[in-house]
Amino acid sequence: MTTAASRPRRSVLYMPGSNARALEKARTLDVDALILDLEDAVAPDAKDVARQQVRDAVAGGGYGHRELVIRINSLATPWGADDLAMAVAAAPDAILVPKVSTPADLERVAHQVNGARAPARVALWAMMETPLAMLNARDIAASAKNPETRLAGFVMGTNDLAKETGARLVPGRAPMRPWLMTCVAAARAHGLAIVDGVFNGLDDADGFEAECREGAEMGMDGKTLIHPKQVAPCNAAFSPSEAEVAWARKIIAEFEKPENAQKGAIQVEGKMVERLHAEMGAKLVAIADAIASR
Repeated sequence: MTTAASRPRRSVLYMPGSNARALEKARTLDVDALILDLEDAVAPDAKDVARQQVRDAVAGGGYGHRELVIRINSLATPWGADDLAMAVAAAPDAILVPKVSTPADLERVAHQVNGARAPARVALWAMMETPLAMLNARDIAASAKNPETRLAGFVMGTNDLAKETGARLVPGRAPMRPWLMTCVAAARAHGLAIVDGVFNGLDDADGFEAECREGAEMGMDGKTLIHPKQVAPCNAAFSPSEAEVAWARKIIAEFEKPENAQKGAIQVEGKMVERLHAEMGAKLVAIADAIASR
């Protein structure tokens, strides 16, 4: 059984809500999650059409295993309140809240979601995309301790971070790494999912694959994407390898033996492993099994 913790979120594709053809095509793509976007990807004069099309798309179903997330406009904009009302009524898997800079930003949205009696399964995800969000990452993540906030994940907004800080988006992302790792630590401290920001170079396959590897090495669950052609290499980068899964199963099996039941550390094939490695292996195997079940 796939739990929230073991649900794969390797590939998380933005789909503009104003593009009906894209919303239809999304039902056939090999992605783990879809962000049906009402914000950045939609021009001001197309907001109303996008809202209706996203509502109809979610109601129409047919997305299978794909996690459905609706990104609303900020409540400070002319469209935010209508976006949120529609999203609550549509009841996707999650609502993505932009420009979360403080816990209060998230709590305002959660208050309205709860007041509208959204189903308990509808989570909130927070866009981490402002300088203040980087400084408040721990406190924002800690909001998850209160189930009323519904917080389940972080989405890194690296383009907005670059815009607001002046940091350059360069290969290796050295200027961004402190913020990325701060958000990873905050998310993991409070049991949240976290997905990496987008890669803008659609024709730079090598650069994209390198950045996927970097995100996986940092501990991200996956990456947000802007084009379907990015899906396959992203899934590959964030999937456990056969060798990793085999090794994890071996460690788990050794610790399950009666003679090792009370041991904190054992040798497996000449390597010293601790019980924490078995726990890490269990998470990896759960993800691998969830991927394989599709």
